[in-house]
Amino acid sequence: ETGKCACAPQLFAIFAFATCGGYSGGLRLSVDCANKTESDLSIDVAFAYPFRLHQVTFEVPTCEGKERQKVSLIGDSSSSAEFFVTVAVFAFLYSLAATVVYIFFQNKYRENNRGPLIDFIVTVVFSFLWLVGSSAWAKGLSDVKVATDPKEVLLLMSACKQPSNKCTAVHSPVMSSLNTSVVFGFLNFILWAGNIWFVFKETGWHSSSQRYLSDPMEKHSSSYNRGGYNQDSYGSSSGYNQQASLGPSSDEFGQQSAAPASFTNQM
Repeated sequence: ETGKCACAPQLFAIFAFATCGGYSGGLRLSVDCANKTESDLSIDVAFAYPFRLHQVTFEVPTCEGKERQKVSLIGDSSSSAEFFVTVAVFAFLYSLAATVVYIFFQNKYRENNRGPLIDFIVTVVFSFLWLVGSSAWAKGLSDVKVATDPKEVLLLMSACKQPSNKCTAVHSPVMSSLNTSVVFGFLNFILWAGNIWFVFKETGWHSSSQRYLSDPMEKHSSSYNRGGYNQDSYGSSSGYNQQASLGPSSDEFGQQSAAPASFTNQM
């Protein structure tokens, strides 16, 4: 079975697109005019995914009679947010399909090595997409935080530019879930990038590289063994030849010494 973790990417992807795509928040402002009858102490500004903030409008008092000012937030982070959620959704669907293949179609997965190769390529692509999407959404979230900062929003109101009027922020938007989405985005990148190695081991590229590395080692060891064998045989044969050429044998030596003895007897 493959060593790739097939269940964790599903959970991490769900957390990523749920915490981002399901977000809705808001802030509340208060404008206390010098003329109390013109004041508005509860101005609610709501915004949500996909964070097209320039389309979020609300009305505030001008503190100049009954006239009210129409104000809109600044910025548009929809592209980065939608890209992030799209990557998360497709990553979830692919990991779900891969889990079914790993469990029920293992033989088809390994047939002709096409399954591991496709899985490897898709894993590399999703790793790259998670990195790009998480980085883009982190920048987009930073822009959202600036655009929805109550202090920045108060600067857009003409009434708040007059010292006689008092403008305050009742409460700020809660961004904890959006911060969590960015964290899960980078965790998904780490998870998918870590799975690249496990999927690569299932491909034919890994097995062929292992054979390529093992063949030179086998040739080297076999040539070493042949060299050692020849050296041993050479040593034994040379030792035998040296022993055979050590001079005359004991029989020859006895014949040579017998001649002087017979000569002495004749004398």
